[in-house]
Amino acid sequence: MDTASIEREALHLPRSDRARLAHNLLISLETLNDTELNEAWLDEAQRRAHKIDQGETELVSAEDVSIKAHALLK
Repeated sequence: MDTASIEREALHLPRSDRARLAHNLLISLETLNDTELNEAWLDEAQRRAHKIDQGETELVSAEDVSIKAHALLK
């Protein structure tokens, strides 16, 4: 069954069933499996590395971050 057929069938469901189906479909988009999650983190790491390589990001040492964090907690 293709997506057009599924959509046609779904549109004939009672309103409450369509709402539940729509909710479940939206929720399924918010959860990632391990592979998708790993790919997302890899994409983010590559994006950040590119910004560093291009000089678009100011690097901060771990020591400076620690000092600022401790100051905020006081």
